[in-house]
Amino acid sequence: MIGATTNLLRSATAILALLSNVRAAPTSYAYNGNGQCPQTNTTNSEISKRAVAFDYNGNKVRGVNLGGWFVLEPWITPSIFGEWSSSNTVVDEYTYTRTLGKDEASSRLRNHWNTFITQGDFNAIAQAGLNHVRIPIGYWAAAPRDGDPYVQGQLDVLDQAINWARGAGLKVMLDLHGAPESQNGFDNSGKYGSIGWQQGNTVSETVTAIQNLANRYKGDTDVVTAIELLNEPLGPRLDMGGIQDFYNKGSQAVKSASSNFVVALHDAFSTDWSQFGQGVDNVMLDTHQYQIFSPDEVGRSPSEHVSHACGLGPKLASTNKWIVVGEWSGAQTDCAKWLNGLGKGARYDGTFPDSRWTGDCQGKYVGSVANLSSDDKKNIRSYIEAQLDAYEQHTGWFFWTWKTESAPEWDMQDLLAGGLFPQPLDSRQYPGQCG
Repeated sequence: MIGATTNLLRSATAILALLSNVRAAPTSYAYNGNGQCPQTNTTNSEISKRAVAFDYNGNKVRGVNLGGWFVLEPWITPSIFGEWSSSNTVVDEYTYTRTLGKDEASSRLRNHWNTFITQGDFNAIAQAGLNHVRIPIGYWAAAPRDGDPYVQGQLDVLDQAINWARGAGLKVMLDLHGAPESQNGFDNSGKYGSIGWQQGNTVSETVTAIQNLANRYKGDTDVVTAIELLNEPLGPRLDMGGIQDFYNKGSQAVKSASSNFVVALHDAFSTDWSQFGQGVDNVMLDTHQYQIFSPDEVGRSPSEHVSHACGLGPKLASTNKWIVVGEWSGAQTDCAKWLNGLGKGARYDGTFPDSRWTGDCQGKYVGSVANLSSDDKKNIRSYIEAQLDAYEQHTGWFFWTWKTESAPEWDMQDLLAGGLFPQPLDSRQYPGQCG
């Protein structure tokens, strides 16, 4: 629970944010979810109520995810899960906290939260030319349920992070990455295995988590410009009508806190983007683009990966709402240690069930960008450039992820240091790949 001092600081921040909006009214914009132009006949008071603190029409989102920070993923931080590597009894944050118990889990996770991402990371992200971060958070941080093993304390660190973003000139998208009983069965939802979301009270509990986040940060809309209602609900395994109903209720919860928030909606792995966000102002779609999670995709040649990335550009460009590619990477393989789950192999080298050998994972299982082969370096740089060119044909992108312990195809910090992520962001060694 936040102490009295923190409450006073947050109240002061809210007042300053409101005053900032009033001062900025003549040059602020009133957007709607169809990406229409600023309304020049809007009064100052109306603008201050409905202003979004980033021009999503005129500027590109160039962002990065802070994965593995507030929601554990074994492949991002394998050292956290190392003591269970042979037993496979701890495979996600749920089993991690259940096994350790509240006290020990809280001690270890607080250390992780306070050291994995720091103010220096936010400054480095801004120095690389990025303007946004997407921060995954689990429902258990905002609306814990009785009987869950998860521990809390993340939001105190998130409060700090928002101030770091403010100081670095970055905008924040908050992303509810895990829902009660899991919306997709992935370990990155907090709970690996079966999909239990949409059963019992799980949807209403998810809306409560969204409401709590929106209420907590409604005074920080100068920085927190967007809230994503849920990461990767697995549409093919869920009731799509139920997802739409949740999106409507979640949007209402966010807008009831502040109309200055953009509501972000993941596409639930559907290719029909027209079905999302109808009748909601300031709505943004989010699609995730990886080409490695099936044998056919991971079997593509480097040039085929580039071609498929470029092919998405025109579809993005023709979408009548703001749309970001909220997750993508430099990976053309699924070689990274435990990427497919703790103890599981890779499709690329045929060690994952029902896969076939495509190539060798040497240098990509664990390691650094500096130790990749010259061919891998060339292919990754080319692929990243193609994706940048494609995804900036509309609103923009968030790379996954800023840092890992040992996954070079996914580690933006390491890719930047190794010269595989363009600096400046619009420089090209392979121009014109997308025509």
